[in-house]
Amino acid sequence: MPQPLATRAPAKINLTLHVLGRRADGYHELESLVAFAGTGDDLRLEPGGPLALEISGPTAALAGADADNLVLKAGRLLADRVEGLQLGTFHLTKRLPVAAGIGGGSSDAAAALRLLARLNGLPLSHPAVREAARLTGADVPVCLEPRARIMRGVGEELGEPLNLPRLFAVLVNPRVPVETPMVFKALGLQPGQRLTEARHPGIERSSLLDTLNAARNDLEPPALKVQPLIGEALDLLRQTPGCRLARMSGSGATVFGLYDDCGAAADAAKAVRHVRPAWWVKATSLR
Repeated sequence: MPQPLATRAPAKINLTLHVLGRRADGYHELESLVAFAGTGDDLRLEPGGPLALEISGPTAALAGADADNLVLKAGRLLADRVEGLQLGTFHLTKRLPVAAGIGGGSSDAAAALRLLARLNGLPLSHPAVREAARLTGADVPVCLEPRARIMRGVGEELGEPLNLPRLFAVLVNPRVPVETPMVFKALGLQPGQRLTEARHPGIERSSLLDTLNAARNDLEPPALKVQPLIGEALDLLRQTPGCRLARMSGSGATVFGLYDDCGAAADAAKAVRHVRPAWWVKATSLR
């Protein structure tokens, strides 16, 4: 019997998120610089037997029923496309908050595809792996190979990996779920409406923070209407010494602050926890 396989499912952080418009089919076209955090969920695969999932960890209770979990959805989609695919039981250790704008479920699903691909000797470039990722969810393709890059469209257009400098960050989630459809509804775009044709500014290692400060997250204003606690989390980060940028990730409610070094990030995380001890607060790095 093959040995168990394991991988990390890192949090996905939208450093920028520009909404270009809404297509006639109702989907929103986005452009986003995505990076991945040092913190995340862990996934292990015990080969043998049918596809199954066991969930544990601090946020396991919020991860959804087995039938709804994206790990199983991704596994089923890949099995439908690869005859004789070896399967097994996934063990997910869930640490990330859910419905949080950091792609926790999508990263879990991508991790499942990585493990199944490894077990079955499939490259991640295999058409069946790519198609299973696309059909599982809009953020799964970018999480399949978790490296910083620009993503466009509805998540199907991926730029080449970017060699970003390490960013020291604090992630804050007020432990309130924010449903993405509600945020897009609050944005209020009509099918066929365009906001801008402006493309993302070029990414230069030496001026990355300047680029990020000149960019934005277009979902932040509507998300603040849906969940005002996001504003409080942003204000707390902006008040910490050394915060170079505070912004929401994805459709919220997680926000991030960027700092010059790990010490400043650790001090900021401690300050936020002191004010809001019940919130999820994590000092980490982004690449």
